[in-house]
Amino acid sequence: MMALAPGEAGAALQRWGQQLLARGDLRAVVVMSPHWMAPVAAVSSHPIPPTWHDFGGFPPELYRLQYPAPGDPALARAVAQRLQAAGIPTGEDAQRPRDHGVWSPLRFLLPQARWPVVQVALPAAAGPADVYAIGAALADLRRDGVLMVGSGSLTHNLMEFFGGRPAIDEPAEPYVQAFSAWVWEALQVGDLAALLDYRARAPQAARAHPTDEHLLPLFFALGAAGWPKAEGAAGRPSVHAITREVQYRHLAMDSYAIG
Repeated sequence: MMALAPGEAGAALQRWGQQLLARGDLRAVVVMSPHWMAPVAAVSSHPIPPTWHDFGGFPPELYRLQYPAPGDPALARAVAQRLQAAGIPTGEDAQRPRDHGVWSPLRFLLPQARWPVVQVALPAAAGPADVYAIGAALADLRRDGVLMVGSGSLTHNLMEFFGGRPAIDEPAEPYVQAFSAWVWEALQVGDLAALLDYRARAPQAARAHPTDEHLLPLFFALGAAGWPKAEGAAGRPSVHAITREVQYRHLAMDSYAIG
């Protein structure tokens, strides 16, 4: 429902997108979404990917939304080549439509839909270190104006959400606040080892993520940014919080600009 009821997270992404465009060097976007899981890190090479409404039972206006950004087969090949060179099994999918894990946040981040978007599949058996390595293999694309995006949700317990149907602005559950604060602290101090082992170290990790596909794209973004790297005052890693809003009591919408 973010596409129709974005809350503060949508406005925050829009503001940050405007700052991004002001730099004038954006050429394309590469996204990992939790809604495309495949045996290997496949790459979408469709030249004009359709907007896929890959869900059911929502208001009719949601199904009318479109995000008509083009694909980029040449960039898709470049992505696949880098993954293969890093020893990461990959494939190419020329038919894959664009799922809501891609188009829903990009409608706010880049509403103009002018820049090509390529999607990388989340390998079904991958853990945090595997996903970090996928991002790291693509890090040099950032120097060529490619925005690397990990799309997901910092907490994602839909069983509890559907059990209570809370309003978007209800106060956050304590476990959501604790998990979000722990991740933010780890990002601030550059503790990659803790994040990679979040399942054992983070408070309420299994409750925040009964399954972890919605958190794993964060590691794609971290790897692509080369995080942690010392920048700025006191040698701190460069991580900026775009928003740290919690919606519907259970869904931490934290978004970060990294590197």
